[in-house]
Amino acid sequence: MEKSSDFMLYSRIQSKDKAALEQLYDRYEKILFSFLVKMTEDRDLAEEALQEVFIKLWRGKGEYDESKGKFTSWLFTMSRNVAVDLIRKRKKPSVPLDEVGDLMDTSSTVEDLAEWQDKKEQIETAVQELSSEQQKMIQLFYFKGYTHETISSLCDIPLGTVKSRIRLALKKLKLSLHGVQERGAIDD
Repeated sequence: MEKSSDFMLYSRIQSKDKAALEQLYDRYEKILFSFLVKMTEDRDLAEEALQEVFIKLWRGKGEYDESKGKFTSWLFTMSRNVAVDLIRKRKKPSVPLDEVGDLMDTSSTVEDLAEWQDKKEQIETAVQELSSEQQKMIQLFYFKGYTHETISSLCDIPLGTVKSRIRLALKKLKLSLHGVQERGAIDD
């Protein structure tokens, strides 16, 4: 059976296809949950955020435009935004990623953990290839959940510079991770 693309599943979800939602959930639940746990350092909040993401998908809130980028980027950005909103509602400050311990889901299979570890290492390697300014922007924006304005204030740099550094960092990460995936496909 051919594996459905993310966009095909997304389109079916827009037509209220529950099987498509389940398939997409199965595909991204573990990696999104790990991402959200690291970002929030709160398993309950991460579960709530994950649930909210898939409710938003089901209800058609937030529209994915295939011409603007990859579905996974859109999904992670939406997840990040949901988590930031929940953090703000609880008025609980996020914790720096460096202080977060190993929060992997212990119910995961060995294969899931190995796959996640591999992806984590690819992302960490890609982030290390960024300039120090870009690394700092990615840490503050994606892992600490700060807004562009807050980062601008914290780093004492113009808002446009913050947005530019984040945008360039994401481009570099995308190219780097795309290259890793292509090399992996060739190795397979």
